[in-house]
Amino acid sequence: MAYRFDARDEMSSTVIESVPKMNLLKISKQQHYKEEEDEDQESSPPATSTSHDAPIVSSYNDRIRPLLDTIDMLRHLKIMQEGIQLPTIVVVGDQSSGKSSVLESLAGIRLPRGQGICTRVPLIMRLQNHPNPEPELYLEFNKKIVRTDEANVVDEIIHSTQEIAGKGKGISNTPLTLIVKKKGVPDLTMIDLPGITRVPVHGQPEDIYEQVSKIIMEYIAPEESIILNVLSASVDFATCESIRMSQRVDKTGKRTLAVVTKADKSPEGLLEKVIADDVNIGLGYVCVRNRFGEETYEEARAEEAKLFETNRLLSRIDKSIVGIPVLADKLTRIQANIIVKCLPEIVRKIREKLSANVEELNKMPKHLTSIADAMTAFMNILGSARESLRKILLQGEFDEYPDAAEMHSTARLAEMLNKFSLELQPTKSDDKNIESNENFLLDEMKILEESRSVGLPNFIPKSAFRTLLAKMVKEISVTPFDCAEKIWSYIETVVISVLLQHCDNYPQLISCTRRAAQNLITKKKQQSVDWISDIVEMEKLTDYTCNPEYTATWNKLMSDQDEFMKRVHGAFPLAATQRFGEINIVHLWNLSPDVVQGAYDLKMRMTAYWDIVRRRMVDNMVLHLLFSIQKLVNKEMQREIINELMGPQGNGLERMLEELPSVSEKRKKLQSSIKLLKQSKDIVANIMDKIAVNVE
Repeated sequence: MAYRFDARDEMSSTVIESVPKMNLLKISKQQHYKEEEDEDQESSPPATSTSHDAPIVSSYNDRIRPLLDTIDMLRHLKIMQEGIQLPTIVVVGDQSSGKSSVLESLAGIRLPRGQGICTRVPLIMRLQNHPNPEPELYLEFNKKIVRTDEANVVDEIIHSTQEIAGKGKGISNTPLTLIVKKKGVPDLTMIDLPGITRVPVHGQPEDIYEQVSKIIMEYIAPEESIILNVLSASVDFATCESIRMSQRVDKTGKRTLAVVTKADKSPEGLLEKVIADDVNIGLGYVCVRNRFGEETYEEARAEEAKLFETNRLLSRIDKSIVGIPVLADKLTRIQANIIVKCLPEIVRKIREKLSANVEELNKMPKHLTSIADAMTAFMNILGSARESLRKILLQGEFDEYPDAAEMHSTARLAEMLNKFSLELQPTKSDDKNIESNENFLLDEMKILEESRSVGLPNFIPKSAFRTLLAKMVKEISVTPFDCAEKIWSYIETVVISVLLQHCDNYPQLISCTRRAAQNLITKKKQQSVDWISDIVEMEKLTDYTCNPEYTATWNKLMSDQDEFMKRVHGAFPLAATQRFGEINIVHLWNLSPDVVQGAYDLKMRMTAYWDIVRRRMVDNMVLHLLFSIQKLVNKEMQREIINELMGPQGNGLERMLEELPSVSEKRKKLQSSIKLLKQSKDIVANIMDKIAVNVE
């Protein structure tokens, strides 16, 4: 049976194997159990009270104490607030399960007792074997240290708890540390948590169960925590709320050790309970007898040993899992093993957290103390923002925004300008859809009619051409204005986004920077509107091109004129053209051939010239917008922001000296965290150096 429990106790069974390899957990000769003594243990007579004047468990030698001190120092520094978990023995149990009795027996001192929840705050108990005969006891909480003694420790714990959690019956998650340096106590650090109760008593909050559960789950959830589950022998283990909680975070039970109290009160069936292990306790069980009445701790240990030797039912339980000394030995071994196991990971997490915090602090804005500092910081912001905008808007580089497609500006601008080009460029389908109706040449003939003047026949009046041109320009004039509006709105979004990102460390600059950018974009929009208006008016009033494509296209279109006129004279219903496909010409049969021929010539001249106009408008629009964006980035943006910041109404530099409370608070937190982590790193480095020396 002894082998069965030890085999299941993975951590305690392997710790001794790991000790020699590390040269850290070497146990003195006095600590080894001789095999001969183990074999004769069952036949030996009951222990006398004199034999129990010895320590509960022989402490590990000086090589293990530094490990425990290291973890305790890290806990004292509150490194767990940095998200770094420490190996911890967490004591949990249902209300009145006997937790206080177990801890009293381990610590050799009295703890508060009474009805309801006695432990109202997490009680961190640091037990340390002390060579001096006179014990030393301290309480630490809220940056206070209170010295006490065995006679007054209960009152001091109650008083300190009231300072933390109030004088009522409520609980708090603020820990209270009890340091016990006493000869013969095991080297242990444990955290005692409030007992679990479902029904609030008078004076307790209605949600007392939820509050206690939250605290317990916070402490037992980390993988580094060893759960010491205190169970009363008189209850069904499966119904204990503490078991249910531990099973939620430790399903296999690999880090749960059970202590069964009140064995003397309910010995019936206890052996069967621990053997059956229906609740899956991976680290095994230890059965103990609670101290009774005014017994001294030595007397209680003698009575406990006698009980498990002589009781008809309890004497059948293997001696390797009974008694406070066995529990103390088991806990010290488990604790030593988990510290050795977790220490490298703690070192890694401290380094990573320290590196991350230093990097974050370095990224924070420099605390400015003078106008010169503010000016330097401001110019650096402008320079870095301008460089970002050059990369994004002009050079097509988006390494700063790899996953933000909306910030890949050259690609987005190309899409918008290409769309504008397509909206202006003619397509064959457009031509056919427009000209395959019954109105072919009617507009041209009407314009020619209204443009007649005294002069030679068969000449196309210049006014007719310009009238038709103005009409066509007007039809597409809205398109370039819409394009400019969309592009400048997009540029405004990009510019403001980049500027605000670079001003992020100095929120005082955000409003004036945003205002400057909006004002500048508004000016640029108006400049584009004025420029487009001029371009549109020029195209309406002036018909000119030196592009040879005009003549070539007109000649090609006119090559169909003779065939077209024959079809009209011959009263054919349809005529085919290269540009417009088949045209319905019935409406042209009875018209003068000169009128039809003049209208045809005007249409083909306008068609050839209109190709030039639309391409020219697209080219000029693209050149104008790209040039305007370049001026904005390289010159105008910086000037506009400086004027806004330092103009008559601007006081941005002075406001930069006023660090925001949130920034100041963040800086202090990071500096405090870095200081803590550096101290922790030094503490751990010291013990790691000793490990390295001992291993060598």
